[in-house]
Amino acid sequence: MKEEGLKVMEERFGKDNVIVLGTIDGEYPAVRQVNGYYEDGAFYIITYALSNKMKQIGVNPNVSVCAEWFSGKGKAVNMGYFGKEENREMAEKLRKAFASWIDNGHNNFDDENTIILKIDLLDCVLFSHGTRYEINFR
Repeated sequence: MKEEGLKVMEERFGKDNVIVLGTIDGEYPAVRQVNGYYEDGAFYIITYALSNKMKQIGVNPNVSVCAEWFSGKGKAVNMGYFGKEENREMAEKLRKAFASWIDNGHNNFDDENTIILKIDLLDCVLFSHGTRYEINFR
C-alpha cells in the first residue's frame, strides 16, 4: 500500500504545484502558498534566505505542508544558494519543473540569498480516488 501511495505522490507532485507551507511564528502558525516540486520523500522550493519563512525555520525547522487531498509534516533544510555546484542537479530539475515562471523576474539567481528549501517529509496522509494512504517516511 505504501508503494501505491508513493506512486501517487510522484504523479501528483513531481511537477510544479502550489502547496501550502506552514511554519511557527512565535506562538502561532504562519502559512503561505509556495511552488513546490516533489521527489523521493521531499518537497523542494525556491525561496529567499532572508524571508520571514526562513527566519521562522531558522528558529524551528518543524513544518507542515498541504495541498489538495494531501497533508504532511516534515523538517525544513536550507540547501543553500541555488547556483552552488552541490545544488546543480536539483536546480536543473527545478528549472524544468518551474519553467513557466522561473525566469519572470521574481528570482535573482545572481543573489546568493536565492536558495533551495528542502522539506524532508516525516509522514503524510494522501487521498486518491477514494483510497486513503498514510505514508511514513522515517
